[in-house]
Amino acid sequence: MEIDIIEFFFKSGAACLSGLFMGLERQMKGKPAGLKTNMLVALGACAFVILSSLFISEESTDMTRIIGQVVVGVGFLGAGVILHGEDNRKVEGLATAATIWCSAAAGCFAGFALYVPLLVFTSFVLIINLIFGYLNTQVKNHAKQEEDE
Repeated sequence: MEIDIIEFFFKSGAACLSGLFMGLERQMKGKPAGLKTNMLVALGACAFVILSSLFISEESTDMTRIIGQVVVGVGFLGAGVILHGEDNRKVEGLATAATIWCSAAAGCFAGFALYVPLLVFTSFVLIINLIFGYLNTQVKNHAKQEEDE
């Protein structure tokens, strides 16, 4: 079993780049999980897919199991983003947790060398976070103005 270092470099680089773009958007908004978190989640997911692909010729290998385990692991990170501070009754950070989840998915795309779907997926995540983040702020401001009147 051996990993082609050039292929490993491209897959890992693609995962990091996708995580960078997703994390940059979160970082610019001052969210708790930004550049490093999203890049590391994407890179980690990519690494698990690459490692599991070494055993693809084995009869007992099921590639869907590794993806399922990545999703479970990322769930703990997402919960940490949502439930923080002394008052765990306040729910915040859902979009950031969802972005971390998407970073893991991006890492899986990269690990399988699905570069075009990775580009489209990353673009969708950025568009959703930017456009709907802006709309969410506008709706909150409008609701607050009506409440103050």
